[in-house]
Amino acid sequence: MPTITPTGLQSTHELARRRRIVAGLNGVTFLALLIPLATVLGAGGWTTVDWLMLACFFLAAPWTVLGFWNAAIGLWLLHVRRKGLHEAAPFASAGALGQPLRTRTAVLMTLRNEDPARAFRRLAIVKSSIEATGEGAHFSYFVLSDSDDPAVVAAEEANFAHWRERSDTPHRLFYRRRESNEGYKAGNLRDFCTRWGADYDFMLPLDADSLMSGEAVVRLVRIMQSYPRMGILQSLVVGLPAKSGFARLFQFGMRQGMRPYTVGSAWWGADCGPFWGHNALVRIDPFIRYCKLPTLPGKPPLGGPILSHDQVEAALMRRAGYEVRVLPVEGGSWEENPPTVLDFVRRDQRWCQGNMQYWRLLRLPGLQPMSRFQLAWAILMFVGIPAFTLLFALAAVKPFEAADLAGGYPGGRAAWIYFVFLAMSLAPKLAGCADVLLTPGSVSAYGGRGRFLAGVGAEILFSFLLGAISTFKTTVFMGGLLLGRSVTWNGQDRDAHALSWRTAADGLWAPTVFGVVVLGSLLAFAPAAAALGAPLIGGFLLAIPFAVWTADPRFEAWLTARGLGLIPEEVEVPPEVRAIASAPPAPAMREAA
Repeated sequence: MPTITPTGLQSTHELARRRRIVAGLNGVTFLALLIPLATVLGAGGWTTVDWLMLACFFLAAPWTVLGFWNAAIGLWLLHVRRKGLHEAAPFASAGALGQPLRTRTAVLMTLRNEDPARAFRRLAIVKSSIEATGEGAHFSYFVLSDSDDPAVVAAEEANFAHWRERSDTPHRLFYRRRESNEGYKAGNLRDFCTRWGADYDFMLPLDADSLMSGEAVVRLVRIMQSYPRMGILQSLVVGLPAKSGFARLFQFGMRQGMRPYTVGSAWWGADCGPFWGHNALVRIDPFIRYCKLPTLPGKPPLGGPILSHDQVEAALMRRAGYEVRVLPVEGGSWEENPPTVLDFVRRDQRWCQGNMQYWRLLRLPGLQPMSRFQLAWAILMFVGIPAFTLLFALAAVKPFEAADLAGGYPGGRAAWIYFVFLAMSLAPKLAGCADVLLTPGSVSAYGGRGRFLAGVGAEILFSFLLGAISTFKTTVFMGGLLLGRSVTWNGQDRDAHALSWRTAADGLWAPTVFGVVVLGSLLAFAPAAAALGAPLIGGFLLAIPFAVWTADPRFEAWLTARGLGLIPEEVEVPPEVRAIASAPPAPAMREAA
């Protein structure tokens, strides 16, 4: 058995030791929650409701427990260990050595019925930023369209023609449209590899809302060319300044929690890291030879082409003897987040369906144990959601049984479990907050300590309200998967827009009714439990107004005026971000759109 990883960066025995530590910490913590919960549920004898609640907790808790330990390990590495970042990403220093590039990279933007002006503007900014590094001759740019809307197709062609006419390097700009989107995004990338892959060493897939700085891109290339057995290098993607209140608060919370969580997971995931499908550098030759996705037997939603292609490609790349790594460093890699609750839910549902297809891939031969775990974990992420929703619903039924408990219900112990689990679920956010406060200069990048802490409080409240909605809607969607319902693969609405009360009510009446039923049951039989569950119950009850208010432009203006949800790119604006706001579409782009 090899004693070092394929790149020669780390000892496999050391990584095995780290993974045993993480497994042990998670196992002990999980049992420390599960056993006390079992004593609470079994008080007075076990009933069907008790067994169901225990089973739901068994499925829902592992994701929270691992999130807690990833965040804790990441915080320890960043602020206790002297070379913690090196332990998590020993390859990172290679990107700063300044060696000249000797490879060719294709920057790819995949589109399907997206706003062409927005997409081309972002790709043009990426190109300009790369050219400014002095390494532009090593890059070419491809727009890979799967669009089938005639108006969008015409706009794409006009935008590309306009871009090419204005470019001083038109020979490095390409546009291709497929007549059908066979295989979805993965099929789009596979088609590029078939046609042009032999001409390039690496490809950098971008989504229509992606943005990267030239320095960040060149850093990825320098790392990859330094380690020939590195197959995929994922950048740490953060949110762009948002135009909607919903996206503003959502990405503020993600921004804090991402760094400790990602550093922690990289410490033990190491060579079997994540791939998110965009803003990542991919070595083309092994990707072509080893990462072709299988077509699953049967029809959609769980058969046919794989929707969530990225993590499967990562597993296949690692199986072929190439490492998959994440660079857990902020800087120069951005994306946009959904502007409303309903857009967020639709995006999650597509991920959910794609992840559920992984059931049929768990037994793929030759996968690394960590890669198999990553696939299983992606499944559990969504399986835990209906488990949590059912657990919450059963909690409203439990008081009917507990009311007649002769020995008295162990409410104190139940409350202790509830608060511990709640704190653990918030651990990535709290670790991110601590990371900002402990890192010199970071607080000022968020507008100062007062604004930052106020933003943290606002985002935690926001996350409770959003969490209730998203868990309920995903639960209903997963029920639909069992009945054969499938998502559609199309462009996403990425621009800020208001929601009418009618639209919000049509989409969110069911979680509202669910919240009313749960609250009524708890008020009648367990008022104290109703008070404890207020943060979660409130999310169901306020689902409709929450959707409307967070999409209202006045809410975003209110947050911005008070500096709530401020991110570093708003305090010190990078030139790439400034270019998005300051460069209007050329006339040809406006006419095409």
